[in-house]
Amino acid sequence: MPFSVQSVQHSRRASVDFNNLPFGRVFSDHMLVADFDGRQWTNVGIKPYAPLSLDPSTAVIHYGQSIFEGLKAYRSVDDAILLFRHAENYKRMNNSAMRMSMPEIPRDVFMDGMEQLIRLDSAWVPQGEGNSLYIRPIYFATDPVIGVHPSEQYTFLILTCPSGAYYSHDLKVRIEKTYSRASRSGTGYAKAAGNYAGALYPTQLAKAAGYDQVIWTDAATNTKVEESGTMNLMFVIDGVLVTPSLSASKLAGITRDSVIEIARYWDMPVEERDVYVSEVVEALRNGKLTEAFGTGTAANIATISVIAEEGVDYVVPAVDASSFSTRASRFLNDLKSGKTEDPFGWITRL
Repeated sequence: MPFSVQSVQHSRRASVDFNNLPFGRVFSDHMLVADFDGRQWTNVGIKPYAPLSLDPSTAVIHYGQSIFEGLKAYRSVDDAILLFRHAENYKRMNNSAMRMSMPEIPRDVFMDGMEQLIRLDSAWVPQGEGNSLYIRPIYFATDPVIGVHPSEQYTFLILTCPSGAYYSHDLKVRIEKTYSRASRSGTGYAKAAGNYAGALYPTQLAKAAGYDQVIWTDAATNTKVEESGTMNLMFVIDGVLVTPSLSASKLAGITRDSVIEIARYWDMPVEERDVYVSEVVEALRNGKLTEAFGTGTAANIATISVIAEEGVDYVVPAVDASSFSTRASRFLNDLKSGKTEDPFGWITRL
């Protein structure tokens, strides 16, 4: 599919403090835009980053047909640009699109468009430990019609932003039993905007009580651990990496899958299964739970230091250089920066 490219006349890069990069607040010079007109994809091109103009009746505003993805590009030790498993993000976005009754995005629009966009804005990929170019594909309904039915027209965007670490400290989390993130047959496995909107209020309540995030439990019984607000969840219990098995109510995290593959590569036992709140609490009480952490594109591997349940804070043992999560985090960081060989074929070098 042919791409048009309209470059900025003057880059904004010189005005950015690359030594102080907040997450998701500074945006690169260009964005990719493509439209679906009800029959075919049109207007595919890269243009200067700019605000959008939407009709007040635009379908996404009223009915929430909106999905997105998140991934990162990294600057390697030899100054190359590396992408991590972006083909998996393409697959997951189309899985989300199917669930939200949206047309499939062509591979060349997503993959080729993304690579071309990053090459054009390659100077925006920051150097430094913990820094990356965060990539946000967005896909939403654009019919200027009020009526509860799938839109016929859509817009697909990719924007990028140089960013530092999402979490800069160990996390305190609270097990949530009053509110639910997703039902068994809902949209939990899709990266749909509404999933995140519904999570905001309970998360704010947890933050007001001194916690960073919540641990969601299953909507039916509130007895099983599902995921956290920005992360899949993992525990090391009796030397085994334990994580909730995937279902229609959980997002299939790409970092989650990567950490599982690394554990198996290192011959560490892995269990993907139902994980019960009572089991986690009991393992904390008797010292069998030695690590708890979240995995996600933004979060990477985020250490959990406190898990609260029914008003009681349980302290998770501190990790050290020999801990699995520490070693896995270091391995992933080295992989993404080109410091180590890639035994999995996960890295694309632009």
